Amino acid sequence: MVDYFYILLGDEIVSKKRKNNKKKSNKKFLKRVVKIVSSVIAILLVLMLGATVLCYASAGEKPAKEQMTNPFITTDKALVSAHRSGADIAPENTMMAFEFCVENEDFNVDTFEFDLHITKDDKLILLHDDTLDRTTNSKEEFGKEDVKPSEKTYEELSVLNFGENFETPNGEYPYRNLRGEDIPKNLKVVLLEEVLDYLQANGDFTYIIEIKDKGENGFKAADELYRILKEKNLLDKVVFGTFNGDVTKYVDENYPDMLRSSSIVEVVLFYLAASYNIDFNDSFYKFDALQIPTNQYGVLMLGSERVVNYAHRHNIAVQYWTINEEDEINRLNEIGADCIMSDVPDLAYDVINK
Repeated sequence: MVDYFYILLGDEIVSKKRKNNKKKSNKKFLKRVVKIVSSVIAILLVLMLGATVLCYASAGEKPAKEQMTNPFITTDKALVSAHRSGADIAPENTMMAFEFCVENEDFNVDTFEFDLHITKDDKLILLHDDTLDRTTNSKEEFGKEDVKPSEKTYEELSVLNFGENFETPNGEYPYRNLRGEDIPKNLKVVLLEEVLDYLQANGDFTYIIEIKDKGENGFKAADELYRILKEKNLLDKVVFGTFNGDVTKYVDENYPDMLRSSSIVEVVLFYLAASYNIDFNDSFYKFDALQIPTNQYGVLMLGSERVVNYAHRHNIAVQYWTINEEDEINRLNEIGADCIMSDVPDLAYDVINK
């Protein structure tokens, strides 16, 4: 019995030693991982710092735009794009906003930028956010927060007021509390087909269209977007974009004739290549446009002439978002930007065409 006790005790001691050794091994592994990741981050930060210095130290050679084949590269001045169809001058992503931009005699819009979500019944509607809360009376209508378009049918969404929270520059909410038949049709949920039909009937516009969904919903949205663009002969008029890498990959594999903008990873790699003047073959870049801010996280200083010139040498259009300040609109236009997306397209038009 005593011998049996010592055997059990010995097994327990061995077991504890093994557990301790395993813990030590795991700690060593984690330390190595942290060390490697820290080293990679440090190297990237050094590269980014150097890239920023180089970007503003020299603009690089300015290519002749006339020799480029990308239809979204302009030869004269930047295109004016209504971001979210003109979010500061009318309720964003509504037919009212499109009508205001198209029918206003004081300014012109060249390109419309807007966002898509897919509904429960596979319709593509215009909406920027993942939920309906910010721009509509969804919480009141459906009795809860954070309702997503994919959870409702188009018909269910048609009762909402998409101008509910639009605020004018003087702090007024002109469309708040409109319900039922009092909601104008041009403030209700709008389908992609409705927008395209209206714009095609009223001008020769180009489009920047972003799919917000990811995963299976993102794939379905891409399928439907491609079908509609193909049907309306608009594939060469649209630059498609998304922040979801899985959707980008899906589009590349299934719809290679759809023009698209760069992914986040592609922007970072492009920025480093432009800064250090690494000239890859044009086929290296699988995107047709850079849709970028001028400054991202204080690290990527993308609003430089060097970035623009490098992009043009590789037949890539440069489209900046979201530019609402007069001085910045003017500066980007002067360094050769191809498109300026603005919530105030009327201001952008005045600055670019003054």
